[in-house]
Amino acid sequence: MTRNKDVTQSKDLTGTYDVVVVGGGAAGLSAALVLGRSRLRTLVVDAGEPRNAPSAHMQGYLTRDGMSPAEFLALGRQEIARYGVELVRDRAVDVSRDEDFAVRLVGGETVRARRLIVTTGLRDELPTVPGVAERYGRDVLHCPFCHGWEVRDERFGVLATSPLSVHQALMVSGWSDDVTLFLHTVAERELSDDDLRRLAAAGVKVVPGEVAALRIEDDRLTGVRLADGTAHDRTVVFVAPKAVPQTGLMERLGAQLQETPFGAYPVVDPTGRTSVPGVWTAGNAMGLAEQVVHAASGGYRAASAVVGDLIMSDLDAAVAE
Repeated sequence: MTRNKDVTQSKDLTGTYDVVVVGGGAAGLSAALVLGRSRLRTLVVDAGEPRNAPSAHMQGYLTRDGMSPAEFLALGRQEIARYGVELVRDRAVDVSRDEDFAVRLVGGETVRARRLIVTTGLRDELPTVPGVAERYGRDVLHCPFCHGWEVRDERFGVLATSPLSVHQALMVSGWSDDVTLFLHTVAERELSDDDLRRLAAAGVKVVPGEVAALRIEDDRLTGVRLADGTAHDRTVVFVAPKAVPQTGLMERLGAQLQETPFGAYPVVDPTGRTSVPGVWTAGNAMGLAEQVVHAASGGYRAASAVVGDLIMSDLDAAVAE
């Protein structure tokens, strides 16, 4: 096990790292902080594409409520540097394993590691309705826990893309008494009797018909226009992006995945250990519902498990000798 003794590290990527962390978001940086403090030679490979980049702020993280995601990550990078953790701006495109893991980067280099923590997250595919992508993270939102307080009591719309959107409409009704569910691509017959009863109880108005576009005036959302030409005044629209897990590296390693309604994710134990020996995961790489605070916690758990695994592995090797 390589001991980090200095707070500054060269960007010489040769040799074998104790741990390579793939992904430099909340989960990856949290893991790297624990690993650096544990005196392990650690490299973070960061493609610089955090999922929450469109948001101006993040909420619900104690002591960090309202901080911009960019500032949060910048502070995290400063913290890990104090413990000698290296960070390279690059993308991991392939991984293989012989005695150690070999991670190939877009830049052409291959870095080696005894253990891997994969925190590559997921990618959001937004509904292809004009105005949605342009306003996403501003007045087109997806999570009431992330943004509900900031838009409380405004006129909400929910853009349905599957029957699961009923659940989203019911949830956001906790932040506003004026909620309209636009069925868009969902047929009325796809809603169950229980769905309809709950929507009525919540006071959610249901509007059938395809949504043609969002109405934007003076750089703000003002309404929803249907394909039949009718318009509805709304100041906030909630959508449910399609989650696309970034599991390419896991698949190359042969990790066991499990299907969920939101994509296939690695099978893990409570620490984030995958079915591949020596590989852990955290954050949205292991599930859709991981908020920033969960991702940071998961990174901590995974890293502490890796530290223990390396210590015991080295002790067992010494005993065997």
